Amino acid sequence: MTAAVRTRFAPSPTGYLHIGGARTALFAWAFARHYGGQFILRIEDTDVERSTPEAVQAILDGMNWLGLTCDEGPFYQMQRMDRYREAVAELLDKGLAYRCYATPEELDAMREAQRARGEKPRYDGRWRPEPDKTLPEPPAGVEPVIRFRNPVGGSVVWDDLVKGRIEIANAELDDLIIARTDGTPTYNFCVVVDDWDMGITHVIRGDDHVNNTPRQINILRALGAEVPAYAHLSMILGDDGTKLSKRHGAVSVMQYHEDGYLPEAVINYLARLGWSHGDDEVFSRDKFVKWFDLSNITPSAAQFNTEKLNWLNGLYIKASADDVLAADVSSRLARRQVDPESGPPLDALMGLYKDRVSTLNELADAVEAFYIDVHPAQELLDQHLTDTARSALHDLCVRLQTVDWTREALGGAIKEIMKAHGLKMPQVAIPLRVLLVGQPQTPSIDAVLEAMGRERVIGRVTRYL
Repeated sequence: MTAAVRTRFAPSPTGYLHIGGARTALFAWAFARHYGGQFILRIEDTDVERSTPEAVQAILDGMNWLGLTCDEGPFYQMQRMDRYREAVAELLDKGLAYRCYATPEELDAMREAQRARGEKPRYDGRWRPEPDKTLPEPPAGVEPVIRFRNPVGGSVVWDDLVKGRIEIANAELDDLIIARTDGTPTYNFCVVVDDWDMGITHVIRGDDHVNNTPRQINILRALGAEVPAYAHLSMILGDDGTKLSKRHGAVSVMQYHEDGYLPEAVINYLARLGWSHGDDEVFSRDKFVKWFDLSNITPSAAQFNTEKLNWLNGLYIKASADDVLAADVSSRLARRQVDPESGPPLDALMGLYKDRVSTLNELADAVEAFYIDVHPAQELLDQHLTDTARSALHDLCVRLQTVDWTREALGGAIKEIMKAHGLKMPQVAIPLRVLLVGQPQTPSIDAVLEAMGRERVIGRVTRYL
């Protein structure tokens, strides 16, 4: 590409940063990074009634957690009102916009009449100036809206970088309101002015904006601005094939952080929602940027698969350094009022458990037993703590008083007891696991003993014998 690439992510702070928005941000960010361009963050906060500071912060937090750093911004539309009014005035002066005094009641009656005739409800241009048309006097006490004078003939055509060629007849578009009665500019107009002023070369966004694009292109042309390239991403479906919604999982991207997902895993997973590089499933952020291009995005809907995300997250956890995992798990335990200093070093436990979990919360669940007093469920005690097991564990505790506290020596001690009592490993190891951590499955029992420490092991076992 000859021109410097400039992309943007422009969320509305009326809610949190969702998976769909995060994927849009990721693709816009990656496209800019791939071509050595700039990525701009813009907060479209003109919906004053629904926009909140908390939602703005949630968007910024989500972007920061995912590592999608912007080169410029965040810019806030509410701080650019003077610029939008200036652009509206420019269109009015050129005769490319006009004042419309139709009241809400008049517009409702107009649409009802159109529906009754079987027509598509739309503004009928009653206040649109035409060469041979005489407009009535503006009614007293009615503040006008400003409408864009949309071209009448021809079509709006663009080559969408995901969906291909799209053509919309201008006859299908009525005259859009670009400023409300109080002078506040509307969404479609603010977007156009922002993209123009910020030099956006590629607009990458969800395909719910396809219907806005012909209107925005016409306004850009009226302003004398260069039209950017457009790429409309198909929606993301839930596990069940329906449109992704709150009931399919996390409300916010930050909920994935709370639920124990690594940002690297979420980025990797989002990258594969509608984009591919051959059969590659697991790749770094740097590899993704190197490979990414809009030509490899599928125009069909992507389907969210929680099971696959969990699998991918498990791989990233397994590949993470033990000290990095320990720092995260330590904070998760602390939030549960569990003191991570009250037991063995967390680093050692990470190596034991990290290949057995798919989230950091599961990892915290698994190691919590090393730091709290464990009370095994009675049904597990009834099932596994038989008289035979009690006898063997009694002798094991005696042996554990003096054995060297190394994994090798502990394993040898268990085998001695097994041989003396004529038992197999599960007959000793499973009841021992139940008494130590309250679960019949753990990593290798000798490793668990070594990590837990002599005093805690003997204390937990002997109180049930």
